[in-house]
Amino acid sequence: MGDHLWPPGRAAAIRRRVLRTNPLPKGKESTAVTKTSNAVDKRSLPNADQAAALLDWIRRRPRGGRRLHAFFATLYFCGLRPEEAIAMRVEDVTIPDADAGDQWCELLIHTATPEVGKQWTDTGEIHEERDLKGRAEGETRTAPGHPALTRILRQHIEDEQLKPGDLLFQGEAGGILAGSVIRRAWRSARKAVLPPHVFESPTGRRVYDNRHTRLTKWLNDGIPPAQVAEWAGNSVPVLLATYARCVGGQLPDLKKRLEAAGDLPELPDAG
Repeated sequence: MGDHLWPPGRAAAIRRRVLRTNPLPKGKESTAVTKTSNAVDKRSLPNADQAAALLDWIRRRPRGGRRLHAFFATLYFCGLRPEEAIAMRVEDVTIPDADAGDQWCELLIHTATPEVGKQWTDTGEIHEERDLKGRAEGETRTAPGHPALTRILRQHIEDEQLKPGDLLFQGEAGGILAGSVIRRAWRSARKAVLPPHVFESPTGRRVYDNRHTRLTKWLNDGIPPAQVAEWAGNSVPVLLATYARCVGGQLPDLKKRLEAAGDLPELPDAG
């Protein structure tokens, strides 16, 4: 075939003055992909006292405080993604009787309703209902809820007079709890509760940091990574890569376990 049917090579194109310079210069610097890390910054995780203060401030908020408190408490105690929590229905929560010996509740997570903007949805709504992140279509997962969360959700459902098919967390006028309301409440809590230097730091800067805090706590408490990944809706490799920098405090115990495993067997002296 004639040369005119094929685009000339870069060198030929430059010689023929089709190109002034080589658009793909040699050298690693020009072609290397910038590496990014999805690892969580340990500084972003509020400690227990800070988390308790933030949740308490939201609970005392005069306008919709208790409703928002139940939402944030669910993120904190169960490690849900915000878009998963706002999609939950009352029937997705299994709450034990008040006099039951086991007061752990269980959450069934099967849908996410992220904010994507009206121009990107088929319905013109701000939110779009989707399957769970990283899961096959129609797949679900469950997460355990601490007895403290059981008490909060039991009271929340009673106060709001919610029925099984209702959204668990709603806006003031009903319907989906808006992301702007969630973010504004969280920022207000941080500003009211945290000292200025902590407010300006990464500590709890994002609503999502509630999830990061819980998953890190599970790992630090010795829950097997496979179990944490199942509760969180992650794969084990992604979980470990994301939270490896935040897991700590286990070295003394690990040393004892390794020492208890023993050393090489002692062999009798030759002779």
